[in-house]
Amino acid sequence: MKTVDVVVVGGGIVGLATAYQITRRAPDRKVVVLEKEAGLARHQTGRNSGVIHSGIYYKPGSLKATNCREGKLALEEFCATEGVAYELCGKVIVAVDAAEIPALDRIHERGLANGVECTRIGPERLRELEPHAAGVAALHVPGTGIVDYPGVCQRLAERIREHDGKIVLGARVTDLEHTPAGVSVATTAGEWLAGRVVNCAGLYSDRVTALGGTKPTARIVPFRGEYFALKPEARHLCKNLIYPVPDPSFPFLGVHFTRMVDGGVECGPNAVLALAREGYRKTDVNLADLADSLSYPGFLRLAAKHWRMGLSEIWRSFSKKAFVKALSRLLPEIRAEHLEPAPAGVRAQAVAADGGLVDDFLILDGDRILNVCNAPSPAATASLAIGLRIADQLLARMG
Repeated sequence: MKTVDVVVVGGGIVGLATAYQITRRAPDRKVVVLEKEAGLARHQTGRNSGVIHSGIYYKPGSLKATNCREGKLALEEFCATEGVAYELCGKVIVAVDAAEIPALDRIHERGLANGVECTRIGPERLRELEPHAAGVAALHVPGTGIVDYPGVCQRLAERIREHDGKIVLGARVTDLEHTPAGVSVATTAGEWLAGRVVNCAGLYSDRVTALGGTKPTARIVPFRGEYFALKPEARHLCKNLIYPVPDPSFPFLGVHFTRMVDGGVECGPNAVLALAREGYRKTDVNLADLADSLSYPGFLRLAAKHWRMGLSEIWRSFSKKAFVKALSRLLPEIRAEHLEPAPAGVRAQAVAADGGLVDDFLILDGDRILNVCNAPSPAATASLAIGLRIADQLLARMG
């Protein structure tokens, strides 16, 4: 058994940012990151849309709002210093008809309250920014950007190792046991004794929380985000990022267009229940994961409340024509022949027992184990700020 000061479970961007901040703050501490896959950032981090979020959508004062703004600045500085590809290209949030203007104005007010630079624009200015977009009004958010998140993770890993931190791949955590000397962490790659454990397991964060003896206050329900990409000859239709006015009762932002740092343009996502926590294809089924979701009262209550929206998402999942119709609200020139399939992602959405979607970051701080139980978007943008808060909290306790 190897003895360390801190074990971080999970090699996605939140886990790596946390380990990075601990090793920066306290280089004498022994830190190990345990990742069950053969490489880093294989799940949510490596499969998201690569957006640097501005913080415009989030409730002022929430963990999302404060960490997004702080994390965005830290991420930009990190990328500039480390030579990671990023660009502050800006985005527009588009009201396609007059009925969406009140919701657009509320987002504008929230953005201003969060200190986000955002400007209400009319159709003329919208056409200057995005000549092919359709809308009666929009918000222009110039500080939104795009970034290579897997590249960020590789740089974080290099810096962790430079400070004598360890990253162990192929190390799936199988048990957490509290002992007088610390927390015994059993994995498929060996066993560690840690003074503190940070659970950043993403899609499995609730299960790792339970392994450590804490009852999760919400359960992870996996939602697959399905994407198309614009073929090269159609990429001129989108200059940067084009978003719809989101439904305030649902945590997903609706289908949108995102230019990537490699020059491609993604369209989506469609959001449907994944039949496995790592269900990136429609045919990926894990019966235990599926039973976990379908037997959970929180998911059943969620489905009963949003069944109409759920059916429309399922319909778009199986009908490219329906997907194109949704996209054409923002870009009327879009045609099915402009699109090609793109890799899907799975969002780890925490759902409370009453059916409520946990909107904010959720971090449960135990005696020796700190559990990051809900870290959806904008967690990648906010990762360095989240990691810094966790590092300061842990180190203050450890003395």
